[in-house]
Amino acid sequence: MITVERLNRTYDSLHAVRDVSFTIPQGEVIGLLGPNGAGKTTIMKMMCGYLEPSSGTVTINGTDVAQDTKLAQSYIGYLPENLPVYPEMTVVSYLEYAAGLRGVATEQQAAEIRRVLDATDLRSRAMDKIGSLSRGLKQRVGVAQALLGNPKVLVLDEPTNGLDPTQTLQMRELIRKLSETSTVIISTHILSEVEVMCDRLLMVRSGALVLDSRIDDLTEAGILSVRTSLATAALQTILQGMAGIKGFQFQQQGVISECRVKLAEQSTANSVSAELARKIIEAGGELYQLHREQRDLETLFRELNSAEGIANAA
Repeated sequence: MITVERLNRTYDSLHAVRDVSFTIPQGEVIGLLGPNGAGKTTIMKMMCGYLEPSSGTVTINGTDVAQDTKLAQSYIGYLPENLPVYPEMTVVSYLEYAAGLRGVATEQQAAEIRRVLDATDLRSRAMDKIGSLSRGLKQRVGVAQALLGNPKVLVLDEPTNGLDPTQTLQMRELIRKLSETSTVIISTHILSEVEVMCDRLLMVRSGALVLDSRIDDLTEAGILSVRTSLATAALQTILQGMAGIKGFQFQQQGVISECRVKLAEQSTANSVSAELARKIIEAGGELYQLHREQRDLETLFRELNSAEGIANAA
């Protein structure tokens, strides 16, 4: 669906985006994460054809954005970080205006506007002036205009920026609903937004892509936590004789043995867990706990902001 190859953007001596490449298949929800000034918005503008790259290519649904910008943009619904809405216009008149800009046929505009009003739960506010709406509702108007024309790709730049907690939850629910029919790319610097809404994370730092991974893979720490009645020495013997284990460390010894087991490969977690449980029971021990530890994106973000973390992520 989307292919970005060796994308660069420079402003005189400033290298804002550095050799960024990634591919996004249809149906994924992607989080483009990074601190303010990392290059997220610049990447999004180049993807959407609003900013010309210094070098590199972006292909949307098989169309080169630079070669046929208008066709490529017809596949995209874009919500910029600061959407230029007109406070004196009503919601419906603004959407009529936006539909015309999107090239929606005049005879189809009424049905299309009803569709996006329903999708964003704005039908009851259709005749309200935009200037009278809350920040959260204005963001919904922005999403509604991005949905016009039923685009295959939705690009949302900081969609929850400035929203209060209730408005943020409403926006999350809306994005989840939209992801059922579109590929969604969300640019944000808020870790919790990526963790809650996205399937995959692209992390940018100083204009460079430093991480490209699925959220599930990132939050798995590659560690099994074990609690058993088996004596420490007996459990140690079992662990030393098993394949797929990189190391282990006892947290508690005595009547209950508690141990953290580092996996050699995260993909072997299920098979290692099953074998370990079986061996503990065969040795006459009771198994109280056996699960994979999780880590949140805040922990990962701290890890990646060290030179060692970046090297390991790559």
